[in-house]
Amino acid sequence: MIETRAADAPKLTGRGAARRSALFEELVALLVAEGFAQLTLDDLASRLHCSKRTLYGLADSKEQLVRAAVVHFFRRATARVEADLAAETAPAERLAAYLRAVAAELAPVSPRFFDDVAAFEPAAEVYERNTRAAAGRVQQLIEEGVAAGVFREVHVTFAADVISSVMVRIQRRQVAGATGLADAEAYEQLAELLLHGLRKG
Repeated sequence: MIETRAADAPKLTGRGAARRSALFEELVALLVAEGFAQLTLDDLASRLHCSKRTLYGLADSKEQLVRAAVVHFFRRATARVEADLAAETAPAERLAAYLRAVAAELAPVSPRFFDDVAAFEPAAEVYERNTRAAAGRVQQLIEEGVAAGVFREVHVTFAADVISSVMVRIQRRQVAGATGLADAEAYEQLAELLLHGLRKG
């Protein structure tokens, strides 16, 4: 659900592409586990057992490297969420599967990573773009449920706007600050509220 742009992708083609691809996956795993604000390029090179020159082979700066890693994380998560969604056919189960798959993708991510993403505008923009796309997907799933007679006759646009607002608050770390819930836990709670509120008695 995140569109691809040339600036999003690291340099993973050409000679040594397999090694660069593996290194990039290691980088994404490191950032997701520990965040990135406190890590310099020297730190990253040391932790990944490579040279800074190798890292510059992936991107021209730490900022570009981080943004590419964040894009990759959300693009991969989106693919897995959509795969889980495709396995369901009933409208209520599809909505539940979607939100719970989002929660499952976010569950292993460290709070530090989300805090760093929120504080780094290029990465925050990626998360926000993904959140908007996810909110649009939820609206589509609610419309499917209403059309199938499984969900109540709600004002879909209003419901989607409320859901979108919650998702944006999750993305901006406001829900975590107000409730102490991790992003994944917040999506689990959102799924429960939606399903209980939308299902016909």
